[in-house]
Amino acid sequence: MLWARGFLFWTGSVLKLWINPTRIPSIEVIKYKQEANMKFPYGISDFRSVILENYFYCDRTDRISKLEREKYQLFLRPRRFGKSMLLSMLENYYDVAKKDEFNALFGHLKIGKNPTPLRNAYFILKWDFSCIDASGSLEDIRQSLYDHINDCIEEFILNYKNYAIPKIRINSTNALSSVKSLTNAVQMTGRPVFLLIDEYDNFANEVMMSANRSVDHYEALVKKEGVLKTVFKNIKSSASSSMFDRIFITGVSPVVMSDVTSGFNIGESVYFEMDYNDLCGFTEKEIRDALSQLSPDVNAQSNAPTSDSDGAQGEASMAVVEALNIMKLYYNGYCFSYDATQPVYNPTLALFFFKKLQRSGRFPENMFDENLAMDEAKLIYISTIEGGSQLIIDLMQKGQTVETHEISQKFGIRRMLSNTTHDRSFLISFLFYFGILTFAGRTDEGKKRLAVPNLIMRRLYVERLNEMLIPEPVKRDAGRDAAEKLYTRGEIGPLCTVVEQTFFTVFRNRDYRWANELTVKTAFLTLLYNDLLFIMDSEKEIDRRYADLTMIIRPDMRHYQLFDILIEFKYVSLSDAGVSGETARALSSDELAVLPPVRCAMADAEKQLRAYGMALNEKYSDLRLKSYGVVALGFERLCWCEVSRNNA
Repeated sequence: MLWARGFLFWTGSVLKLWINPTRIPSIEVIKYKQEANMKFPYGISDFRSVILENYFYCDRTDRISKLEREKYQLFLRPRRFGKSMLLSMLENYYDVAKKDEFNALFGHLKIGKNPTPLRNAYFILKWDFSCIDASGSLEDIRQSLYDHINDCIEEFILNYKNYAIPKIRINSTNALSSVKSLTNAVQMTGRPVFLLIDEYDNFANEVMMSANRSVDHYEALVKKEGVLKTVFKNIKSSASSSMFDRIFITGVSPVVMSDVTSGFNIGESVYFEMDYNDLCGFTEKEIRDALSQLSPDVNAQSNAPTSDSDGAQGEASMAVVEALNIMKLYYNGYCFSYDATQPVYNPTLALFFFKKLQRSGRFPENMFDENLAMDEAKLIYISTIEGGSQLIIDLMQKGQTVETHEISQKFGIRRMLSNTTHDRSFLISFLFYFGILTFAGRTDEGKKRLAVPNLIMRRLYVERLNEMLIPEPVKRDAGRDAAEKLYTRGEIGPLCTVVEQTFFTVFRNRDYRWANELTVKTAFLTLLYNDLLFIMDSEKEIDRRYADLTMIIRPDMRHYQLFDILIEFKYVSLSDAGVSGETARALSSDELAVLPPVRCAMADAEKQLRAYGMALNEKYSDLRLKSYGVVALGFERLCWCEVSRNNA
C-alpha cells in the first residue's frame, strides 16, 4: 500500500509542510518499542537518582565552568522547564559531602573529563520556594516561609554532621535568626556556603495572580518590610560579608525580583545568554536520538519480510521522522536568547511524550500534560489587566506574533499594571517569561518579534479567548457540538449559525477597528480547535500562498471517520454592501448570497480554495478534504458554500 504521509511542523516560528511519499506501514501497524531499554525521568528532578539509576539524561555539565565566572546569578525559565534538575546538578557537583561520588555521578559526563577546581568544595544550603503555602494570610505565608527555611537548615545540619560545624540554633519564630546562626557557625570551619534557591518567585506569583487578592496584598510581601524583601536583604548582607560565597537563584520572571530589588540587587541576570539557550530544554538532535531508540521493531510489527533489512530500517526511520515532526509541532519552538537560531523543546513535555510512547507504543492522544494547566492562569491574569484581552485577541488574529522594542528585564507589578507603553512591552515581556511567547526574530526596523511557540501554548490562547468571548458554558457546549458536525459530517451550517448568534452579538459591541476576515477566522478557530484529533493551523502556507484555516487529521487519528477541513474567510463591510445591520439581519440566505459584494467575495474565496485544494490533494494521497468559503457581512450575517473535491 502506498502512503503519502504529510503534516505541518514548526521551523522556528513558521509552520511548514512536511511530506514524505515513502511506503510506510499504516499508523495502525506502527507500534513503538514498549520494552526499550530506557528510563525517562518524567517528574523526577533529583540529579543523583537520574544518573545512578540510569535514567535518560541530556548532558549540560559542560556549562558549569562558564557558570562559575559569576558568583551571584539569577536564571529564569518558564514553569516545568528543567530548572530544578539544573539546581540539583549544581548541588551534586559542588557538595563537599558528595566528593566520594564524583566519578560515579560525573565521570562519564562532559565535566568529568576536565572538572573545575571548585568541585565538591562547598557546603550546600538549598531552598525551594515552591514549597511555600501562599493560600493564607500574610502572617501564615511568613510562617510557612520561615518553617521551610528552618527545615532546610535542619537538613543542612544532618548532611554535614561529620564536618565539625559548631552548634546551629534554630529559631522557630524567626528563620532569619537561624540563617545568621548557620553562617556564623560555618564561618568557623573556613569552608564556604553555596546558596541555591529554586523557584524564588513561586509563592509570590501565586499571591500576585490570585483572583481574591489585591495588589496591596502582594506588595505587602515584597515592599517596605515585607517578609520576602526582608529575606533577600538578609541574603544580600550574608553575601556581602562572604558568608554566602556563591548564590544561584532560579525563577520564572524578574517581576518579583524587581519589586524587592533594593533588598537584593547584586545578582547577575544570565537568562538571555546564547550559551544558556538550551541549558534547560532538549535539542532536536537529543529528541531524535531518543526516538531512534524507541522506533518500532518493524519486522515484528509489519508485514515486511524479515530479510528485508533496508526496508525495515527505512520504516523504522520513517517512524522516527513521524514522531519527531509531531513533537516539533507541539513541544518545540522556545528561544530564550536574541541570537538563538535553534529552538529547544520543553523538557517536561518531551519526557511526558517519551514515557507515554514507551508505555503504550503510540503517541499520547492528549499531547497536553495537565500539570501545565496552571499556565492558563497566567493568560487569565493577563486578560484582566488593561490591554491584556486585546493582546490575546491580536495574537490569535495577526499570525500569532507581536512586536516590541525590548523584553524588559526589570519591571515591577505597578509598571505592568499601568502598562502605558505604546508597544505593551511589559505585558509582552510577562508572557515571554512564562513561556507563552518566545523570540521569533526581528522586524526590518529592528524590533523584536515574539510568537506563540507551539500548538500546546496556542491551545491555551484559544481556550482563554473562547472563555472571554463566550463566558456561558452552555453556549460553549453548543459551539463544540456544531464544530463536531463539521468535521464528522461535513455540515458547516450549524457552526455558522452559532457564530452568528453568539460571537457576532459580542463583536457588535466591540471596536470595529479590528473588523475583518481575521476577526471571523478567530471566532471559527476558537470553536473548531481540537488538537486531540487535528493538527490545527491558520494562515497555512500552500504553494507560497496562505490558506486561512486548515485542520489536518493527526497521523495517529486518520483511521477514524473524520474529515480534513480547509476554510477561506472573506469580510464585506455593511457600508460596502450598502445595507444597515437591521436590513442585513432581515435578509434571507438566498438574498444574502446574491448581494454583489458578497457574491464577488465568495467567488474569490472559491477560486483560492480550488487552488489550495488541488495542492493539498496532490501532497496527501489519503486526504479526506472538505473545503468551504465563508463570507461575513459585517458582524450580522454569514454566507457559506462548499467547494467539492471534484471541482477543486
